Amino acid sequence: MKRAVIAIALAAIIGTGIYGLAASLTVTSDTLGAGSATVAACQTTPINVSYASTYSASQPGYQATTVTLNGIDITSTPNCGGKAYKVVLTDSSNNVLGAEATGTLSTTVTTKAIAFTGVSAASVANVHVTITG
Repeated sequence: MKRAVIAIALAAIIGTGIYGLAASLTVTSDTLGAGSATVAACQTTPINVSYASTYSASQPGYQATTVTLNGIDITSTPNCGGKAYKVVLTDSSNNVLGAEATGTLSTTVTTKAIAFTGVSAASVANVHVTITG
């Protein structure tokens, strides 16, 4: 019985120590660590994302050729104008199709057309967009 009480007390002490260590983690939008943090968006309204396809005889079938970001806020504070972007097309299992497109959003135009090559439109299930800066 005495061993059981000691084991329970020891488990409680160790558990409290581990909880205390986890509670001391600090996570912010510009650091890496365990936990979660809310990251401020560069605009309050959604950016609409669409992609266009073009028929290709050399790669039989329709190819996803252009991803368009529309509704980019360039006037409010904060806004997404001048920020870096990354765009990838993925299949239904989130496997990346083709190459990641990167660049910088305009500070004067609210739409950005991004070219892609060699991606079968039939395979595209998702478009992932990241804006940073």
